[in-house]
Amino acid sequence: MDNCIFCQVISGKLPGTFLYKDDDVVVIKDIHPQAAVHYLVISKKHVPELVEADDALLMKVMSTVKKIIKEHHIANYRIVNNGQGAALIDHMHVHVLGSIDKFRKL
Repeated sequence: MDNCIFCQVISGKLPGTFLYKDDDVVVIKDIHPQAAVHYLVISKKHVPELVEADDALLMKVMSTVKKIIKEHHIANYRIVNNGQGAALIDHMHVHVLGSIDKFRKL
């Protein structure tokens, strides 16, 4: 969608720093963080909200959430999804908020 901010970031029309990307999802830092760590896991496919995504995409998003939490040593985390008009951007994404666990064993 041409007017979707996330679609523009994913396509490179708007700048974005990708922490992770594959064929289905990208992960970026939230530009208005609400925690020490605030990442967005975003589907590359424009899906307006979570309930409209197919199960394979939902599994991919959640497995990426898990991967990011582990690889970035995120502690005290919350996973948030705003849907049905509550999201500022109507493109499926999951917020991962938390802090860095400096004492986590690798």
